[in-house]
Amino acid sequence: MTAGIPAREDPITHVADLPGRAARFSPWPSWADPAVVNALRDCGVPSPWAHQAEAASHAYEGRHVVISTGTASGKSLAYQLPVLSRLAAGEKTTALYLSPTKALGADQLRSVSSLDVSGVRAAAFDGDTPMVERDWVRAHANWVFTNPDMLHRGILSAHGRWAPFFRRLGCVVVDECHSYRGVFGSHVALLLRRLRRVAEHYGASPVFVLASATTASPASFASRLTGVPCVAVTDDASPRGARTVALWEPPLLEELTGENGAPVRRSAGAEASRILADLVVEGARSLAFIRSRRGAELAALGARRILSEVDPRLAGTVAAYRSGYLPEERRALEAALLSGRLLGVATTNALELGVDIAGLDAVVLAGYPGTLASFWQQAGRAGRSGDSALVVFVARDDPLDTYLVHHPAALLERPVESAVLDPSNPYVLAPQLACAVAELPLTVPELEMFGGAAAQAVLTELAEQKLLRRRSSGWYWTSRDRPHADVGIRGTGGEQIAVVESDSGRMLGTVDPGSACFAVHPGAVYLHQGSSYVVDELDLEQGLALVHAENPDWTTTPREIVDISVLSTQEKQDFGGVSICLGEVAVTSQVVGYLRRRPSGEVLDSTPLDLPEQSLHTRAVWYTISSHLLGPSEPPRAAALGSGDRGAAERDSGGDGVADQNSGYRVADDQDLSGRGPIGRGADGENSSGRDSAERHSGDRGSITRDSAGHKAAVRDSADRENVVVGGGPVMVGSGEVVRGFGADGEAGTGGHRVGTESAGTVGTGEETLANGRGPVHEGGRTPGGAGLVPARVPGALHAAEHAAIGLLPLFATCDRWDIGGVSTAWHEDTGEATVFVHDGHPGGAGFAERGYAAIVPWLVATREAIVSCECPTGCPSCVQSPKCGNGNEPLDKAGAVAVLGTVLGALRQHGA
Repeated sequence: MTAGIPAREDPITHVADLPGRAARFSPWPSWADPAVVNALRDCGVPSPWAHQAEAASHAYEGRHVVISTGTASGKSLAYQLPVLSRLAAGEKTTALYLSPTKALGADQLRSVSSLDVSGVRAAAFDGDTPMVERDWVRAHANWVFTNPDMLHRGILSAHGRWAPFFRRLGCVVVDECHSYRGVFGSHVALLLRRLRRVAEHYGASPVFVLASATTASPASFASRLTGVPCVAVTDDASPRGARTVALWEPPLLEELTGENGAPVRRSAGAEASRILADLVVEGARSLAFIRSRRGAELAALGARRILSEVDPRLAGTVAAYRSGYLPEERRALEAALLSGRLLGVATTNALELGVDIAGLDAVVLAGYPGTLASFWQQAGRAGRSGDSALVVFVARDDPLDTYLVHHPAALLERPVESAVLDPSNPYVLAPQLACAVAELPLTVPELEMFGGAAAQAVLTELAEQKLLRRRSSGWYWTSRDRPHADVGIRGTGGEQIAVVESDSGRMLGTVDPGSACFAVHPGAVYLHQGSSYVVDELDLEQGLALVHAENPDWTTTPREIVDISVLSTQEKQDFGGVSICLGEVAVTSQVVGYLRRRPSGEVLDSTPLDLPEQSLHTRAVWYTISSHLLGPSEPPRAAALGSGDRGAAERDSGGDGVADQNSGYRVADDQDLSGRGPIGRGADGENSSGRDSAERHSGDRGSITRDSAGHKAAVRDSADRENVVVGGGPVMVGSGEVVRGFGADGEAGTGGHRVGTESAGTVGTGEETLANGRGPVHEGGRTPGGAGLVPARVPGALHAAEHAAIGLLPLFATCDRWDIGGVSTAWHEDTGEATVFVHDGHPGGAGFAERGYAAIVPWLVATREAIVSCECPTGCPSCVQSPKCGNGNEPLDKAGAVAVLGTVLGALRQHGA
């Protein structure tokens, strides 16, 4: 792939050769049914691997178990063997299989059906199952394959029709359970408790078998998810082919510059498209994982265009795959991929989980997928038959990806995170309890499985709203209508928005409500299977977006106003002029227009929109800095900060915002303000969030512009370029003194890694020089340990530091940057000081802010290092710029951001953090 590239332009920053591993086998368990064993042998399984036999025996003997091993380690056999053995033996039992995606469920159903074991009646029951088949499944199937959405809406809501199935329910399989994190994971945790409760009502007590990618603390996580104690099987005995992992940084484009003359790199999607085409030419069966639906369509289109110039026959061997396609389209693509008719597929994370596509040679990841678990899961799609494989990680032009390709240990040697979920979130607990009570009256002893006191408080509130009735025996549902249809468990808040071609009436796909205002606002460009459409009308009440076919030479970027206020502060630590806080905040937003841009970045025009305002109550971590530490020791008299009202922030589809308040600015970034889930996030993890920045003058409510990308900027004046070891132990920063680090889980580290061995100055002194050789940033004297910034520089410094912090938080919490948002301001009404907020993008929070609060030191150290190590002069997309910042990435002060972060870290170090 690098043939013909000059050495000075070599995009490869690191290559790691991961060795293969031999298999360890175990004999078939004595309880395994001979017919099942013979069927598995006929399919090429002579003996189970040791971890398969161990997990299967736990399940068969009635112990709840989670098998947490690597990709392509045969986790399916761990639940297939015990379930099929009981069914083949004629036991009157049933089993329920849950997968997070339809593609995975369909793949596992094919696998079970292909064994053709007598007595097994396996069938799918999901949104694609025809109505005429559903009655047969309820009456006759003894192994039902479904997903959490259908379990919630179609099975538990009508459990009376499933009574024979529930009476005999012996096993519940939860596949790819590590994907159940954040708000979706919290919903699924409560959904599984509802499932256990309904099964117990019919006299059943099923065994839970969970399959997970390698993750931290699998037994603890599985127990939190299911509510029952689980045994973990983690010793992977499967064979693994050697893998070569290449870290790839796209080249700078000499002929183009970004905003404010900043250097820009070739986009990760375009680079992945070219790499995918090269792989197809070589005959390598390959997947390219792209972060968004639109990006996947464009990558496939670009690869086909390149291939058509080489060999027109090859163009037909590449396609896009994503959620939002119609069922028949997805099935046709899956069949073509399995048969080998397709050599290259550009996909969203819809193909990340479980689908057993044997014989893939390479995987290209265009951008970090948000968590290490997802990174290794996607990387493991190749070489699934034990063959060697190539994995190419292509960095996007943003702080996190740039950090990772230059700090390979943070990607390749760090332990996988544990998933974050919070079933006690009242915004999740309330609708789930309403569904539980509607299914069966809830008694006091049952409260414990739903959270005890937290559940009782929510029930009391629901009773006050007349949704429930409290009686001596428990709580009862009062309405004749079931609440299930109004409860979205994926955080999207309701029915999907249908995208329909107005001329023909043909339905092209769907968009979730949380991203509708960003993705299909009037005038937006919508892509479907390589074809372009422009949105004519968006009707949120009817759930309909009407489009017409058009192929414009421009794209659209939404703009939005946003604001934030502190509702309560739950935790606070003071460090001598710096405070670190965790609490609840209210965020409001409204999409007010969009920009039309050419691919070069040129803005054609701005069009106003009138769309409804959305609000979000969530949790945030924030830090404040006193003016004493921020400013010079003798600030100019004319530069005093004002005290205007709280400013609003205007964003371009979700990101940076800056609002000036008498020389104080507010900046809001990457926020999900839909109140329903991550900004612009589709069902397959598509992103369309961004950043905002906007000025505010003389105390008037200002605006912040935000734009579907979401970077934060920063500036630096530091010569001691720390080599940050993420997730390690004590961290050495600059001065040679030890700062206590935290692991990826926020727990105290013990590794004793050193960070930064060059400078002898204290952190954030402002005496250092940047990677580009620039000197100190302070002016006019400075308080010892302070940032030394005149007031005019403070807004840009905070804005830049906040950009980079949002970009780096996914290193320490199992979140995507689109799961979080941020706001920065030189003076905030609720704190009375300069403040930088980073908040969860889900109602009630998803646990990400808590992770940031627990890992504040290594998080901010990594953030500062990402800025310091960038060689650009004043900020670029790789460190502090957002390529879609609606306010033109102004104000951004790269050196000031390093000074701010150094001041915060210095205060924490000095006061014993």
